[in-house]
Amino acid sequence: MLVAGAAIVWSTGGLMVRHVDEGAWTIAFWRGAFAAMTLLLYLAIRDGRNTFALFRNMGWPGLGVAACFGSASLSFIIALQHASVATILFIQSAAPLIACGLAWLWLKEPMTWVKAATMAAALAGVAIIVSGPESASGVQNDALGIALSVLIMISFALATVLVRRYSHIRMAPATCLSALWLVVVGAILGTPLTPSAGEFGLLFLFGACQLGIGFILFTTGARLIPAGEAILLSLLESILAPIWVWAWPGLHEYPGDRALIGGTLVIAAVIWNTLSEMSNIKRVAPPIE
Repeated sequence: MLVAGAAIVWSTGGLMVRHVDEGAWTIAFWRGAFAAMTLLLYLAIRDGRNTFALFRNMGWPGLGVAACFGSASLSFIIALQHASVATILFIQSAAPLIACGLAWLWLKEPMTWVKAATMAAALAGVAIIVSGPESASGVQNDALGIALSVLIMISFALATVLVRRYSHIRMAPATCLSALWLVVVGAILGTPLTPSAGEFGLLFLFGACQLGIGFILFTTGARLIPAGEAILLSLLESILAPIWVWAWPGLHEYPGDRALIGGTLVIAAVIWNTLSEMSNIKRVAPPIE
C-alpha cells in the first residue's frame, strides 16, 4: 500500500505543473524548497542528532545519486513545457531496463536472454514514442522535450546502479541534497516571488507532497516487499499520470497514438523482465527449515 501510494502521489506531478503559469526555474525553486523542508523534517524526526552525520558520510556515491535525482527532477519540469506528460513518463518507465544494461557493463552482472530481449523491446517502444512530433492536445513533442525525457530515464537508471553498487547509501539525504540543488539553480535563474497564492499552494503540493512525501512512502514501503514488486507497483505512476491530464476538465491532453503504442510496449517489457527476475529468485531461494 505504501509503494502504490507513492506511485499514485508521484503520478500527479504533470497535472500540478499544467496548472502553474510560471517559468521552469521558478517552479524548480519552490519544488526544491518545499521538498527539502519536508525531507529534512523527516530525517530529523527519524534520525535525530545523526541527521548531519548522514550527509557527511554519503561520500561521492551519495553526491552522484543526488546529481542524478536533481538532474531528473529539473529535466522533468522543463520537459513538461516541450512534451506531453505521457511521452515523458513512458520513456522514464524504461529506466529499470536501462539500469540492467548499465549494471552489466559496470558491475559485470549477468545478461540473460530475457534482459536482452526486454531491453530491445523497451528501446523499440521508446523509438515508437519519439518517431514523430505528434500533437497531444496542444502539447507538441519537440527535440528538447524528447532529449530531456531520455535524460530522465538515464538519470534514474544510473542512480539505481549507484545505489546497487554502494548499498550503504541512505537515499533520503541524497534526495534532500538534490532538492537543495534545485533551490540554488531556481534562485539564480528564476523569479521565486512571482507566483500567486493559488500557485504557491500547488507548488507546495508539488514539492512537499508529490516529491517529498511520495519519496518517504516509497522508501518506507520498499523495505517491506521484494524489489521486483516495488518496480511493478511503481509503474502505476507511468500509467496514471497520462490519465490525469487526459481526464482533467480543461486539459484533455491526449498523448497521441505513438505514445500509447510505444508506452504499452515499454511497460510490458518492464513487467516481463521483472516477473522473470522474481521467478528466478524464487527458484534459487534456499528452502526454509
